[in-house]
Amino acid sequence: MTSPPLPFRDRLVFDAATGEILDETRRYMLIRPEALMGVFRRLPPAMRAPALEAFAESVFEQGSDSARAYAAMGGGGEALARTVAATAPQLGWGIWTVEIAPGRLSVAVENSPFAAGFGPAEGPVCHPIRGMVRAVGTLIFGRAAQARETACAACGAALCRFEATPAQDDPAVGGR
Repeated sequence: MTSPPLPFRDRLVFDAATGEILDETRRYMLIRPEALMGVFRRLPPAMRAPALEAFAESVFEQGSDSARAYAAMGGGGEALARTVAATAPQLGWGIWTVEIAPGRLSVAVENSPFAAGFGPAEGPVCHPIRGMVRAVGTLIFGRAAQARETACAACGAALCRFEATPAQDDPAVGGR
């Protein structure tokens, strides 16, 4: 019988000599959400949208690597989603509640650092979470997924909500 995987926090190596925080080969860093999201808040709206979209794509790309590592721990799609949900608060990404139905991954996020760090907004700002939800959805569905943020606390919602579904038209389609 295989022992359960270590919690994310217990896998981290804080290497003061090199100035790194590592989970195996994946490097992490600490930064205040207000500092990060302040970059996007300060951009003119015409520049903000593509910058936030690039953020989502980058997290999809890098988050896919993390999600594959979590998937390798075994247990299938539901176990992967639960591992990501359990890891999110350890990263400071809020409290995630996941639901999986045929062809659908739904994620509710309480206390999103991206919404809190951005402040009041006219449109969703939790693009990094959307990118990660898309990465997890792609692994669960076994094909390209699309993801969208259906509610955002920065826009006044009680929770941020996300939905991933298999990409319908073009398997290379991202998640908007």
